Amino acid sequence: MAMQDYEFWFIVGSQFLYGPEVLETVASRAAEMAAELNASGDLPCKLVYKGTVKTNGEATDLVRQANYDPRCAGIVTWCHTFSPSKMWINGLAALQKPWCHLATQYNRDIPNDEIDMDFMNLNQAAHGDREHGFLGARLRKARKVIAGYWRDEAVRRRLGSWMRAAVGAAFSRSLKVMRFGDNMREVAVTEGDKVEVQIKLGWQVNTWPVGKLVETMGAVTDAEIDALMETYRQSYDFATGDLETVRYQAREEIAMKRMLDAEGCAAFSNNFQDLYGMRQLPGLATQHLMAQGYGYGGEGDWKVAAMTAILKAMSEGQTGGTAFMEDYTYHLEPGSEYSLGAHMLEVCPSVAAQRPRIEVHPLGIGDREPPARLVFEGHEGDAIVVSLIDMGGRLRLICQDIHCVKPILPMPNLPVARVMWQAKPDLTTGVECWITAGGAHHTVLSYDVTAGQMRDWARMMDIEFVHITDGTTPESLEHDLFLSDLAWKLK
Repeated sequence: MAMQDYEFWFIVGSQFLYGPEVLETVASRAAEMAAELNASGDLPCKLVYKGTVKTNGEATDLVRQANYDPRCAGIVTWCHTFSPSKMWINGLAALQKPWCHLATQYNRDIPNDEIDMDFMNLNQAAHGDREHGFLGARLRKARKVIAGYWRDEAVRRRLGSWMRAAVGAAFSRSLKVMRFGDNMREVAVTEGDKVEVQIKLGWQVNTWPVGKLVETMGAVTDAEIDALMETYRQSYDFATGDLETVRYQAREEIAMKRMLDAEGCAAFSNNFQDLYGMRQLPGLATQHLMAQGYGYGGEGDWKVAAMTAILKAMSEGQTGGTAFMEDYTYHLEPGSEYSLGAHMLEVCPSVAAQRPRIEVHPLGIGDREPPARLVFEGHEGDAIVVSLIDMGGRLRLICQDIHCVKPILPMPNLPVARVMWQAKPDLTTGVECWITAGGAHHTVLSYDVTAGQMRDWARMMDIEFVHITDGTTPESLEHDLFLSDLAWKLK
């Protein structure tokens, strides 16, 4: 489903105590708020007012409907008046979708000349939301609390940001990953418990033989390749005359896409150690598939492939870009420390600063023909890199704040896409913290998705979240990881 196909249910709390006129006002205001929030342009998905909960049965019925409606990516609750929280227990205990508690009120200001007991009885959000909040805490339910006036842009944007994380959760629950072959030999971090991941995150991760891909490639027609070559010309500059090599990449892309779509897979991985029957490791083919929203992981890294797809789904409609990435090497000049991110071939062109070039160069590994690939520099801007690792018994999501810069060196002999950045809090401290937390060499880099959204997503998926920020120190991180280990062992 695309971002616009999802919706969020706005469920308002009240009770019969106040009489029918108050309940009519509550319903009218709730509908007005949903309509105005939708019209603001700050929400990526539609907010649908589903009714005012006044009994246990109403709350339970709405939550059950939300759980089983594939369009519903989460619920947003607000208690306009005093809504006794015991009526919500059965419903919220059964909730399986992300939950945002919007602690707001219809009016922004206290009307000094008009406030009386009728006004107080109608406008008890400060009372109702605290009662509602207690139950969320008592149930120990993962939830997002957003407080503020609903017409304020900052509040609307926070709600929209949370919605994107919830879409990422919905996307994750139905994600299928296609592995072409197995993981790179002897690499630990690309391994993991696929059964646990499916239980926790919803991913279906399975393997298809490279021979099946080669067979599918053989069925691709010249006409199909011609059409894709024209797409390449519209999107990229050709900096090579070796069109046969580019056409071979087109053949690979068409075949991979055909297999992915046939199985309903939104992410894939491959391995340069397993190219039996193939003349080239997919480079341009993989990059152009990522540009279309597919997730990818090199060296058989199915976890980063899935995370790339999820972050792309969360950032749909945004233009900063999200890409499979790898820390390759450092620039350690004092006062000018940078990390150079790249990969052999496969960095998504969505992060390019200028129009990418198609080039053909030897790869040096894989024992195959020189493949075509897109070469470009990443653009400047704040971003994050994230890594999901299997700690044995639980999953840990590591997120680091970075600032991408124009590469300080031209690197004319490096024929790969590259991004250069300053890690937070600084390069060496950031490296120490990343290594201490167990972060992988493969990451997802995103200019669009925020650390706050990844924190929300991790909370929705009930996994550990580690954030390396401008204020992180190795000592504070070690302390936090120690406490986290204790907490997660008790869960």
